[in-house]
Amino acid sequence: MSNLLDSLSTELRRGTLTLAVLSQLQTQQYGYSLVQLLEESGIAIEQSTLYPLLRRLEKQELVKSIWDTTESRPRKYYILTDLGENVYEKLKEEWLKNSKQLYKLLEGEE
Repeated sequence: MSNLLDSLSTELRRGTLTLAVLSQLQTQQYGYSLVQLLEESGIAIEQSTLYPLLRRLEKQELVKSIWDTTESRPRKYYILTDLGENVYEKLKEEWLKNSKQLYKLLEGEE
């Protein structure tokens, strides 16, 4: 049962991480700052999960990356594209609607 629960939890978490990352990219962030912002909100994310997610979002044209080479150590910053902003708003609406419906279902169990 433990493996099954782990698998289902991972599945559930995958979609929420995408929404969480998009929510924080309305302002320009680099990878480590994004990890910190999410952790401050109670959402733990490993860098090994974050960077592939950012690459996928960039490939889907939801985020764009910009290199900042003005500092001694170059950093790659990410920010939502116009398409990314639109998708984020729609996903947020969908998430809120689904969450309310699911909450009602689960509340009825008590």
